[in-house]
Amino acid sequence: MRLSTTLSIYIGREFLIGIGVALFALGALIFMFDFVELSRRAASKPTATMAVVLQLALLHLPYMIQRVIPYAFLIGVMLVLARLTRTSELVVTRASGTSVWQILFPGIVLSVIVGAFVATVFNPLAASLLWRYEQLEARYIEGRVSSLAVSSSGLWLRQADDYGESVIHAQRITEPELTLHEVVIFRYQGKDEFVQRLDAATAQLKTGYWLLRDVLSTGPDHMAQRHEQHRFATELTISQIQENFASPETLSFWEIPNFVALLERAGFSSLKHRVYWHSVFAGPALLSGMVLIGAAFTLRISARNSGAGWLIALGIVAGLLVYVFSDVVLALGIAANIPAPLAGWAPGVMAVLLGGAMLLHIEDS
Repeated sequence: MRLSTTLSIYIGREFLIGIGVALFALGALIFMFDFVELSRRAASKPTATMAVVLQLALLHLPYMIQRVIPYAFLIGVMLVLARLTRTSELVVTRASGTSVWQILFPGIVLSVIVGAFVATVFNPLAASLLWRYEQLEARYIEGRVSSLAVSSSGLWLRQADDYGESVIHAQRITEPELTLHEVVIFRYQGKDEFVQRLDAATAQLKTGYWLLRDVLSTGPDHMAQRHEQHRFATELTISQIQENFASPETLSFWEIPNFVALLERAGFSSLKHRVYWHSVFAGPALLSGMVLIGAAFTLRISARNSGAGWLIALGIVAGLLVYVFSDVVLALGIAANIPAPLAGWAPGVMAVLLGGAMLLHIEDS
């Protein structure tokens, strides 16, 4: 039997409303807990006013919403199917010869559309706001001042100390012993008074200093001087420099491929960014899998609601297991234990296979 257009629109609309309600509830909870946590962290920071904390919570919210959209799909689908079962609408539809796949077809279409929208439109917005959030968090709460930028012209690193600020530029970098090549360092007293320029062939990061080699020192108050080696003080560590990279979550889905190319050209590993890009690209598959998993548990509920609570709870637990599996697989991908495409796509494919297998069992029985 072919599912009528009217019934498809009705079921699709119910799914959309249910998912929207679930997403709103999850978003409200996330905002509340995030605001409380940020208020706690900002309690000892005089510059972090309540307005700043509120701004931080709002900037962080779109990224967190992006993360919980799969679970909003899971919860929303389960609530809608449970309500349709309770009102016997689903029972009548099944009795008329409509298969599970026909009933869920509007939900699958909705998951593909929403997944594509999240990846191509919502993700760039969330990434931009998250970048702003991290800048304000570093300024008002964590007090970090060093930053690192990668562009087509090379690496740009800023560090600060009691004397003033320094800007370091390098054409490329080699690891595992972090060494900059074709280095230029601009030193400033305070924030804007230029005092010295250092040109070096290489700069290797040691504990508490950069070891510069083949150095030319120039400045407004002294003649140019050349040194075979020169120590340039720093409080930075390798881990701090790596943490200052733009995290993949702060980059738009469209920007990540170019940024990956810049990282690889500069000598850094781009594995984390490639894994994240594939996970965003695989979003429609994960949403479809959540629809199938939610339906697999909810369709077992009888019209008398016997055992409904347990089945819904089991469905939520299954969704959480997919979440844990997703984190484990992404960690394996970032650690280079499995290929980046596999790490990004595995959670969505597993959710689809799991939900599909359970539904096939229900349909056959």
